Amino acid sequence: MTGPRPQDERDALTVEIVFALVTAGLLAAVLYVAVASPALFGDLGRAQETAWKGAAFAVATAGFAVRLVRALWLFSRQRR
Repeated sequence: MTGPRPQDERDALTVEIVFALVTAGLLAAVLYVAVASPALFGDLGRAQETAWKGAAFAVATAGFAVRLVRALWLFSRQRR
């Protein structure tokens, strides 16, 4: 341990975490709408609609996780 971090490092880390969360959330929303659009705007049966929405949820969740991890990992590599 090197001791407590200076205030500017803590602020940069906070901004980076918030940036990663917001961009990951926006990406997840876009991915969900893109994949679920046949179910949201089409005239499908109940089973097909459920399948499209389930697939959209899975894709959105994966996109959120990948974006969040990638943004935070790149930030940690830049600090070294």
